[in-house]
Amino acid sequence: MPQLFCQSVACRCVQRFWVYIVRCADGSLYTGSTNAVNRRLKEHNAGRGSKYTRARRPVSLAFLELAADRGTALKLEARIKKLSREEKLSLCRRYGEEKKGSFR
Repeated sequence: MPQLFCQSVACRCVQRFWVYIVRCADGSLYTGSTNAVNRRLKEHNAGRGSKYTRARRPVSLAFLELAADRGTALKLEARIKKLSREEKLSLCRRYGEEKKGSFR
């Protein structure tokens, strides 16, 4: 996924921010935010992403949502972290269903 996208011919580039949930090898879930999803997943799987995921590799993307800006991404990340495990799994299931539907 691209980190930047151009909105006009003058190339006013705007950074995108994402909130994500990864499923760890032990079945646990980790929530984070980033402006470069692919890079962040590679960091998690290389053991450089976070202390939590370092011992729970490999991780796979389970949920992804685009946020309007960094502040919004951080607020959404905090809200997701407060959800119960079941609520997070529900988010992941809906994301998986939407993702499958977009390729039909």
